[in-house]
Amino acid sequence: MYTRYEKARIVGARALQIAMGAPILIKSKETDSIRIALEELERGVIPITVVRE
Repeated sequence: MYTRYEKARIVGARALQIAMGAPILIKSKETDSIRIALEELERGVIPITVVRE
């Protein structure tokens, strides 16, 4: 499980990738990159790893 800070960082990073033209990993009716990133996070398809020390 991610903390709320990790979720915010992951969604922000993924939304930026989408806004810059990265392929969307899910079928979605949304057009807003943040909403798409949130949906990807909920489905567990975002290719970002969290490393905790």
